[in-house]
Amino acid sequence: MASAATPLSAARLRDLDPRISVPTYDRALLAPRIVHIGVGGFHRSHQAAYLDELLERGLTDWAIAGAGVLPGDSAMADALRAQDHLYCLVTRDRRDTRVRVVGSIVGYVLAVPSPDPLASAVADPRTRIVSLTVTEGGYPVTASGEYAVAPGAPAPPAFAAVAEGLQRRRDRGQPGIAVLSCDNVVHNGAFARAAVLGAAADLDPQLPAWVADHVTFPASMVDRITPATTDEDRAWLAREYGVADRWPVVAETFTQWVIEDDFPQGRPPWQDVGVLMTDDVAPYEQLKLRILNAGHSCLAYLAALDGMTYVHEAATDAALAAYLRRFFSEEAVPALPPVAGVDVAEYADRVVARFSDPQIRDTLARVCGDGSAKLPKFLIPTVEAQLDRGGPVRQSALALAAWCQYLLGTRDDGRPLEVSDDPLLHTAMRLAAESLRDPRAFLAFDAVFGPRLPRDPEFVAAFSDALTSLRSNGVRETLARTA
Repeated sequence: MASAATPLSAARLRDLDPRISVPTYDRALLAPRIVHIGVGGFHRSHQAAYLDELLERGLTDWAIAGAGVLPGDSAMADALRAQDHLYCLVTRDRRDTRVRVVGSIVGYVLAVPSPDPLASAVADPRTRIVSLTVTEGGYPVTASGEYAVAPGAPAPPAFAAVAEGLQRRRDRGQPGIAVLSCDNVVHNGAFARAAVLGAAADLDPQLPAWVADHVTFPASMVDRITPATTDEDRAWLAREYGVADRWPVVAETFTQWVIEDDFPQGRPPWQDVGVLMTDDVAPYEQLKLRILNAGHSCLAYLAALDGMTYVHEAATDAALAAYLRRFFSEEAVPALPPVAGVDVAEYADRVVARFSDPQIRDTLARVCGDGSAKLPKFLIPTVEAQLDRGGPVRQSALALAAWCQYLLGTRDDGRPLEVSDDPLLHTAMRLAAESLRDPRAFLAFDAVFGPRLPRDPEFVAAFSDALTSLRSNGVRETLARTA
């Protein structure tokens, strides 16, 4: 009979399989100088992993205090606390699999039902950076960068707690900090600034002036494909490595982080573990959002309609892979400005290879979620840039038409399709249903298409033709028609 898996904890690290890398640094000596809001899989595969590498090399004593602001975050809080905030990071590619225990998170506060624990963490004199991964739809900011919470309505809990913590810092005469957004949002530093200033104004009309003078909002670009953790991942770790981890993380080996270097109270030496510190993140941000993130969405809706489950299935399918490459070469790459030190076409080719890795097992359902929040940031800018330069938009229009058809919840073979969550799901599904009468009805989705695209005859024609073809001919023949 196989022996029981060893529960992950600080006391049992020496008992783990020797193939598992474990922290050799003394976690008791670390200072939680970073408060991170939104401790999901991506944060733990990316920012926390970079800091863990610095700690392992003896280059810093900075650590992370995690924070959750939603009722559902209690599950992560329970899992981490039961394991002394340790977890396994599994990185995989076609050649190798590596497992390491990450120790850079040393605490966790749950700001539910009261924001006070998070506000206290922000106000802690040790805190120098507050970072966030709260998803694209988590910022109460319009596309033009304006605070979008109605007067008298509460700010989202993350930003309300940050504002309260900054108010305490001001009132105690403490120095300001950096608020670092790590979300896939264009100009994410500016969006974080607008959200915090808006919440600060709701709390105290005098607070925004102090925040503007003492708090910085560096932009960043983050990149690592990280599928949602499954029970199969937990069972695999227990079976193959003999460790029982309540919430491990699985990710690809590729990782990238570009950060605007603007930190009033210092920062870890991230550059020593491969992070690019720069004065201008925007070109790298656009590159990643318009190639990797847009490519994910372009592939996902078509593949879901075709009955596929995983991203790698779609990326290794000849017709879908050819479509993705057409989108990159004909529309996304030509619409991008130059990026210093990067061959954009080569980057796009590498993205196709990353999507194709069967070891990652990233699901289409994960990628298809939050379309109304993702597509305006990932894909619509390419459409608008192509129209400005007189370039084609057929491939982008097909992806947007596939999203519309996906929202109806039926695959090409007639079987039901489970539609993923979306912040504007009711509106999206209503307009998708109206498009059965007239494809142009879906373009009234102002939050996605804005005022310009529904009036542009070239885009309207391309979208209508693509949606009509998907409904009449299905994914396969439509792909052939756009070749």
